[in-house]
Amino acid sequence: MLDRISLSRFRNHEATDLVGTSRFNLLVGDNGAGKTNVLEAISLLAPGRGLRRANLAEIVMHGAGAGFGVGASLTAGDMGDEPLRLATYCESPHPGRRRIRINGADNTATALGEWIALTWLTPAMDGLFTGPSADRRRFLDRMALALDPAHAQHAARYESALRERNRLLSDERIPEGAWLDAIEAQMVEHGGRLIAGRAALVDTLMARIAHMPSEPFARPAITYAPGGADSAEALSQALFEGRRGDRAAQRTLAGPHRDELEVIHAAKRVAAAQSSTGEQKAMLVAITLAHAALAAQGRAGVLLLDEVAAHLDPVRRTALFEQLSASGAQVWMTGTEIAPFDSIAGDAAIWRVSGGTVDPA
Repeated sequence: MLDRISLSRFRNHEATDLVGTSRFNLLVGDNGAGKTNVLEAISLLAPGRGLRRANLAEIVMHGAGAGFGVGASLTAGDMGDEPLRLATYCESPHPGRRRIRINGADNTATALGEWIALTWLTPAMDGLFTGPSADRRRFLDRMALALDPAHAQHAARYESALRERNRLLSDERIPEGAWLDAIEAQMVEHGGRLIAGRAALVDTLMARIAHMPSEPFARPAITYAPGGADSAEALSQALFEGRRGDRAAQRTLAGPHRDELEVIHAAKRVAAAQSSTGEQKAMLVAITLAHAALAAQGRAGVLLLDEVAAHLDPVRRTALFEQLSASGAQVWMTGTEIAPFDSIAGDAAIWRVSGGTVDPA
């Protein structure tokens, strides 16, 4: 579990410490008190940009004039091992680079993913199935990243090569040939890894979801739909053969940057985008629970659920708590009142959040 979590100059938290955590952890307070900010800080103890995907300048406390810091101890429960100290910080956000330390030594974000698997669900994700495909690709990559920390590097390098290829395509003075060959080789190397990682994730998720109860959460059926190439070899061929059309369009028309995650309500055979709001939420919860169980295998699992209880009916809320209890993951939840969590409050660590301060309840 994560314990001794500290936030320094992080959004509205000047100096916040949370000590004495449990498997269930509840952050209770009014809207705007800073509950989600705590979850965001925890989410940065993993590879990636966190649950808000915020720029570093947005994270630093207004008027602080310096950077921010987030730290936590990763404990091994009753095993008696020494806690592992994880930290991420930014000395100055203008310009800035987020740094990582593990047990006091400089390290990489990828190394964080070798110790901890973080999964989250926030109200901003409620429109996932009806929003742009780019949102679903990010969702897909975030889940893949939790299973394979190297996935983020492949995504970043593919996107960098994609931007460079598009730049070359839009410049008529640059002939086809060696430059495009070199850029496309990078896209094939890292794009092929993206394709393989996304496909493996969806296959593994579906196998896990098949063992989950279909009620009260709507069981989703998810499919990975490649954007024109389903392997590194197919991507190489598509890029080469598409040069003329891509030059006319001044952008790359095929590749994993056009992938899609297709989700349907398995029982009704209705696309998630056409399902009711409640059914969409239930399917999203099912995917999140399945992924959290997969990601935590062999590592510490932490699940961040922002305002999740307020959007579930009592039956689904009870079922959610039962599945969370059986998951083995450490769970952090937020709410404006304690009532929706009455059934688990006795087993939870509870904090009252107000104006950027956090006090044990």
